[in-house]
Parts: sequence; C-alpha cells; structure tokens
Amino acid sequence: MSVDITVLNPRTDADEWNRYVERSDGTNPFFRAEALRLQAEDTGTRAHLLAGFKGQEAVGIFPVFEYTKGPITGVFSPAPRSWSCYLGPATLNVDKLKQRKADRRISRFLEGTLEWIDEEIAPQYSKFVAAEFEDVRPFVWNEYDVTPGYTYVVDLEGDESALLDRFSSDARSNVRNADEDAYIVEEGNGVDVERIVDQVANRYENQGRAFHLSPEFARSAYETLPDGAIRPYVCRSDGEFLGGILVVESETTRYRWQGGVKPDVDVDLPINDLLDWTVMRDGLREGLDRYDLVGAGVPSINRYKAKFNPRLETTYEITAGAFGLDLVIDQYRKLQ
Repeated sequence: MSVDITVLNPRTDADEWNRYVERSDGTNPFFRAEALRLQAEDTGTRAHLLAGFKGQEAVGIFPVFEYTKGPITGVFSPAPRSWSCYLGPATLNVDKLKQRKADRRISRFLEGTLEWIDEEIAPQYSKFVAAEFEDVRPFVWNEYDVTPGYTYVVDLEGDESALLDRFSSDARSNVRNADEDAYIVEEGNGVDVERIVDQVANRYENQGRAFHLSPEFARSAYETLPDGAIRPYVCRSDGEFLGGILVVESETTRYRWQGGVKPDVDVDLPINDLLDWTVMRDGLREGLDRYDLVGAGVPSINRYKAKFNPRLETTYEITAGAFGLDLVIDQYRKLQ
C-alpha cells in the first residue's frame, strides 16, 4: 500500500496536526501549527502542512513554506530568514517496524511529499534544514543536494555533580566559584524574550553581520506556544539584565535557540557559563534527555561550546535548484 499525502490547514486542522507533532520523536515546538502560522506571517510565506498516511495511520509530517517573488518561487523548511529551530520532515510509527519496512515507508512518504511539491508548487529553488532525521537518502535519489552540518549535544544523564564533572576544568571552576550573592539566573518573561533578541541583534550588528529575527516574532512564539515551549533564561545582578538564553523545549530536548552572546557590560562573572549550566541542570531535574547547543560550525564559538563535553551530531541542509533564492531574486530585480 502506498503512502497518501494530505495537506492540512494550519488553522482549521491545527489540533489534528499538533497531535502528529506530539507523537513524533523528531519534532520540536516550531513544528506546531501555531508556530508555523507565526513563521508564515513573519516571512510573507504560505505554509503547507504535508502529512503522510498509510491507510488511516499517520507515518510522517513535513511542513513547508512557499515563497514567491515575481516569477520566482521557492520552497523552504523552516521558512526563509525565520531563524527557527530545525524543521524538515519527521516520521511517526516507524520505530516498531523492521528496518526494511521502515526504509520503504520513509522513502514512500518523502517521495510522496516531494512529488506534491513539484506538482503543486513547482519551485525553482528548495531548501530544507533537518535534524533528528537520519535517512536523507530519498532526497539524494530525487536529485537533491545534501550537505551535512553539525551540532553539539550534551546528554543530560547522571546526577548534577556527575554532569558538572564532565565539563572542562575552567567551566567547572566558573560555575563552582562564582559568587552566588552577586547574581541570579532565573526564567524571565516576555520582556526578557525581547531583551535577549535585542542583545543578539546588537552583537551581530557590531560584527557587521545580518540578523533577521525580530523581537516581536520571538515574543509572539513565547506567548502563543504552550507554556514551557520557549523559556527565557536570564542572568541579573542587582536587578540589572546582563545576558540571557532563549531555550526551546520539546518532550526530550532543550535547544539553545538564541542568546548566550558576549555581554554588553563588563562584569566579573562568567555569565554564559552560569546560564548554560542552569539550563542543563534544570533540564536534568525535569527528566529531559538532551541539551542541543544548536550548531557546531563556527570554530570560535565551538571552543566555548566544547567545554561542556558534548558529542557531535549531524544535521542536513537539503537543496535543489541552481541558485539560492536570494540570488535569483536579485537577478530578477536587476532585469526589471
């Protein structure tokens, strides 16, 4: 039996879609219908919620975003310039299958979604970023280019002392020797969400780099998604905001989404070490399995992340088309 592809509406079918998101091991809160709606509104795209079924059983979900500029159309997951955590495809009900059947089901699901994209959207360019999804072979078989990326993941296991002992000596020292009377790390509120994004934006601007995530989008995600899906961890001293990390939380994983940049003020505190330690410690206490540091591709940042003794995991950038959409749009504008 083949896998049938159904397109769900992000508003009228939100409850059904979210049930599939919650049953899949490879999803995060940005897969939820309300988050997909926010991404579409923020980026001027149209969300298509593709779900695959074998009979009545859901076998996979794949949210994609259609972006059109003049005669040029692109398909993305996540949405272009949304700065969301990983999206791409995710599967359901395949872990119980033997390998041959699992491979066949995943392949048929992906081939069905890619066929739908080609027939219904016919994009000139496609770009998907996937993590926690290992079998990207069907993309290769369908002539997509697959480029590996990398992220660091800390396993939240053992007790707090054992977790801290796995850190490098300087990280352990920074956590243990920080003056507890000089700071507090706590979960903040919607105002702190915007403060964290503003701090990251300022850091990017000072480095001459583009940063497209708006504080309004981040706060909307915080206020719209279920409680605990977005957690703004902040470090304060004498009531003053020093720095923060926006954490995205799924059933098993905490994601270091935004923040943790060089502080704006010069204080004698290892602000980011204390933030990351508190995020991990609280995740361990809540029974979560992993802390994804979201990225391991920038050497200067890797040196910081590596001191938490993470393991390396592979992510994938999957593309099709001769050029990136931004380049195509620029060429189109020049012609006009």
